[in-house]
Amino acid sequence: MPVSGIREVATGRNGVGAFILQCKRLDFHYCDWAGSSRGMNSFLKYTLSRFARLNPSVEITVSPRPRKHPIIRGTYINGREKVICVKNLQKEQILEKAHLLRDASGEKLRRITKPVQSINESVRGIWSPYHGAGHSI
Repeated sequence: MPVSGIREVATGRNGVGAFILQCKRLDFHYCDWAGSSRGMNSFLKYTLSRFARLNPSVEITVSPRPRKHPIIRGTYINGREKVICVKNLQKEQILEKAHLLRDASGEKLRRITKPVQSINESVRGIWSPYHGAGHSI
């Protein structure tokens, strides 16, 4: 009997072995003058340092954006970006949006048609009415 090699290589899965956070950078943009940035300015002053300390794997940048509404931009390891406008939000709400961007995968939102998605083939194979013992009616 001849010996044959393995045809497939194991596929890496996030969460098996070590978890890698998908968000690599969060950019906080604000305006010093506009009233819509009031919540963002208080977030940057009081909350951002604690948020950065709790998330050392995420790079955080802060930059002014004069005469524009404040935004948070998340950059992910798959190359995509997600942007959330946080105009007229309080600092607690901005913290929730920052957590939302940090925990997101960076993938596009799409409708799930099947309840379970897997990259592995079924162990039992594909079912067919012609398999197994014949049933008489």
